[in-house]
Amino acid sequence: MEIRPLFLVLVLLLMCSSSNVSTAIDCKITTYGSPSKSLSTITVDKSGRGNHATVQEAVNSVRSGNAYWIHILVKPGIYKEKVTIPWDKECIVLEGSGSGQTRITWNGHGPTDTSATFTAAAANFVAKGIAFENSYDMPIVQQNWVPAVAARIYGDKSSFHHCAFIGFQDTLWDVRGRHYFNSCSIEGAVDFIWGSGQSFYEDCSIKVTAGLAPPQRLYAGYITAQGRQSAKDSSGFVFERGSVFGIGKAYLGRAYGPHSRVVFHGTELGALVVPDGWDAWHYKGSEQNFMYAEANCRGAGADTSRRVRWERSVSELQKFSRDKFIDQDRWLVNQPSA
Repeated sequence: MEIRPLFLVLVLLLMCSSSNVSTAIDCKITTYGSPSKSLSTITVDKSGRGNHATVQEAVNSVRSGNAYWIHILVKPGIYKEKVTIPWDKECIVLEGSGSGQTRITWNGHGPTDTSATFTAAAANFVAKGIAFENSYDMPIVQQNWVPAVAARIYGDKSSFHHCAFIGFQDTLWDVRGRHYFNSCSIEGAVDFIWGSGQSFYEDCSIKVTAGLAPPQRLYAGYITAQGRQSAKDSSGFVFERGSVFGIGKAYLGRAYGPHSRVVFHGTELGALVVPDGWDAWHYKGSEQNFMYAEANCRGAGADTSRRVRWERSVSELQKFSRDKFIDQDRWLVNQPSA
C-alpha cells in the first residue's frame, strides 16, 4: 500500500466538501410502489443496444446533486474500463447480470490512489450482481508485484450485494464510511481488504490466493489491514458467517492503524489461517490498543489456542451486529431492495 501525500490532501478536501460521512441524505423514489420496480433505468450494453456502451458514460449522464434513486443496468459482458462515481452523484444503483456474467476490469497498478478499477466516492450507492477486477497481477508473475486496487469505496451508506472483488494486492480499499457487503466474494493475497471503513461483511466468501506467489516471495498473506486511528474512531471490519478458504497461508489481519479493529463471528475458517492469527505490523508494542477477536467460528483454522496473546474475547457481541455496528439509523431499509 502506497498513499502519496497529495492524495491525503485531496481526501481531506473531499471530506470537507461533501460531508457525506455523517450527513448523507436519504434518496427518494421517483414513483409510488415497490422501490425495486420504480427506479428510472439507464441501460449499458457494450454491443450498442442500450442507452450507453460504457459504464462511465452512464454514470456521467446522471446529473450532479441527484437525490432520486437511479438504476444503471449493465448487460452481460466484460467492460474494460476504469469507472468513477464522483461524490456529487449520489443515489445510484449499479446492477449487473451476476458477478459471473458482468465484469468491470482494468489493469492499473502502482500507487493506490491511481490504480483502482472502480471508485465510488458518492454516498448512497448500491451495487448488485457485478464483478470488479484489477487484472494486473494475474496470473501471478515470478517477479515483484505492486498494489493493484479493484475497488475503492469512500461514500457513506454504500452496499454491495452478490458482487465480486478480484485482485491480488490491495484488492478492496474500504476507505471510509458505513458499508455493507452481502454475499460477496473477495479474492486476494496481500492486505486485500483494507482501509478505515466502518463495514459489515455478511455471508461473504474470502478467497486467499497467497499460494500462487513463489514461496520465496511470500510466506503468508494478509486478509485484512484495518486502519482505525483511535479508541473513539468508529471504524472497523466485522465478518459475520461466510467463509475463508483458498491456497497458501494467511493471517486474518495486520494492523494498518494504531487501534485496528476486526471481528470474525460465526465464520468458517479454513486450515490456511496462520496459527498466530494476527500481526501487529508497524505497531509492535501497542498491541493492547487493537480489537482483534473471533467468536463462534468453526473449521480447521478456527483453533484459537495458538493465537497471539493479545487477541481479544468478545464480551458484548451484540454491539458488533449489523444493526448496532453500521445501521443504527436504518439506512439499509431505505435502499432499493436487493
